[in-house]
Amino acid sequence: MPTRSDTRITFLYERWRAISSGILETAATSFLLLIAVRYYHAGAVSKAAVAAGGSLGLLLSPLVVSFAALTKWRVTRVAAWVLGAGAVNLLIAALWPVEPVYVVAGLLAMASSYAAIPLLTQVYQENYPTGERGKLFSKTVVIRIAAAAIFGQLAGSLLTVDIGYYRLLLLIFAVAFAFAALCVNRCPSRPLTQEGGAHPFRALRYVRADHLFRRTLVCWMLLGFANLFMIPLRVEYLANPIYKLGLSIQTVALLTVVIPNVARLIMSPIWGWLFDRMNFFSLRMTLNVGFALGILTFFTSNSMTGLILGAIIFGISNAGGDVAWSLWVTKFAPPDRVADYMSVHTFLTGVRGVIAPAAAFYGVQHFSMVSLAVFSAFLMALATALLFPEIKWGRTARAATALVEDSPE
Repeated sequence: MPTRSDTRITFLYERWRAISSGILETAATSFLLLIAVRYYHAGAVSKAAVAAGGSLGLLLSPLVVSFAALTKWRVTRVAAWVLGAGAVNLLIAALWPVEPVYVVAGLLAMASSYAAIPLLTQVYQENYPTGERGKLFSKTVVIRIAAAAIFGQLAGSLLTVDIGYYRLLLLIFAVAFAFAALCVNRCPSRPLTQEGGAHPFRALRYVRADHLFRRTLVCWMLLGFANLFMIPLRVEYLANPIYKLGLSIQTVALLTVVIPNVARLIMSPIWGWLFDRMNFFSLRMTLNVGFALGILTFFTSNSMTGLILGAIIFGISNAGGDVAWSLWVTKFAPPDRVADYMSVHTFLTGVRGVIAPAAAFYGVQHFSMVSLAVFSAFLMALATALLFPEIKWGRTARAATALVEDSPE
C-alpha cells in the first residue's frame, strides 16, 4: 500500500512533467513528421522512420526494464537517464540541419521518450492507490493535453511564418526532455527485483503462461496496428499537396494537434473515472468503436466539417486510450511484476508501431485513403469481437497476487 507522502510527491512531479510531456507529444504526433514533409521533402523511408521513433522505444523497453533490474538503481533514476538521451538527440538535430541527421536523431529521441514507459507504470503501481490510480493519472493527462493543445497552436503559427524556425522548435523539445528527466528523478521509487533469469526478454514467458493476458494482447495488436497505421497518414493526408486539400501548416496543426487535444482535455477525467469503475473489456470495446468511427469520418471526408468531426471523435477516443493503454496491466499483473507485464505490452506495441507506418506509406502509394481507412476500421471491429468472451473477467480483472508463478526459465 503506497504511503500518502509517496502519492503526494509523485502526483506533484507528475503534474509538472505533464507540461513537458504535452510539448513532446506534439513532436511525436505531428511536428517531427510535418518538418520531414514540408522542410526536408523526405521520401517514404525517412517519413516512416520519423513516424516509427516511439515504436522503436517500445521495442527497446524490455531492455530498459532488464537494465533497471540488473543495476538495482531506482526505476525513476533509470527513466531519467533514458529521457535525458532524448534531449541530447534533439539538440544534435537542431545544431546539424541535415536530413539523415534529423531523421536518426528524431527517431532516437522519440525512442527515448517511449522506452521509459514500463518504468513509469511501475511507479504508478507503487505510489498511486488502486482505487484512485485512474483518477490521479487522468488528472496529469489533462495537464499534458492542455500543454499539447496550447503548444501545438503556438508551434503551428511559428512554422507558418517560416518553416526554417523548426530548429528553434527542436531546441524547445530538447529542453522539455531535460525537464521531464528532472521531474521523473524526483519521484520516489524502488529498484526492480530480478527474478526469472537475466534474459532481457524473460517477461515474454507471461504471454505463454497467462491465457487472459495473451488473448488481450492479440486484441491490442489488431487495434493498435489499425490505429498506428492511420495516425501518420493524418499528417500526410492534410499536408501533402497531392491530396489537394490546400491546408496551411497552422490548419494541419489545428486538425492533428489542437482539436483532438481539446476533446481529450474535456473527456480525460471522465475516462479516468470509468477506468476505476467500469468493466475493463466493455471500456476497451467502447474505445475501439470510437477509434473506428473517428478514422472513417476523417478519411472519408474532404470538407472542413468532416475533418473537424473526425478529429473530435479521435480525440475523445484517444482520451480513453491514454488511460486504458497506460494502466490496464495494473489490473492483471502481480504488483511486483507490473513493469515486466508492461514491458511485454510496450514491446508488442513497438512491433506493430514499427511495421504500421512503413505499411501505411507503402499502402498509400497503391490504395486510396478511403480504402485504407475501411481496412483499419475492419481490424478494429475484429479486435472488438474477440474481446466479447472476456467480458466476464473485466469488472475487477483478477486479484493482483500470484497471477503467474515465477519460473526459473
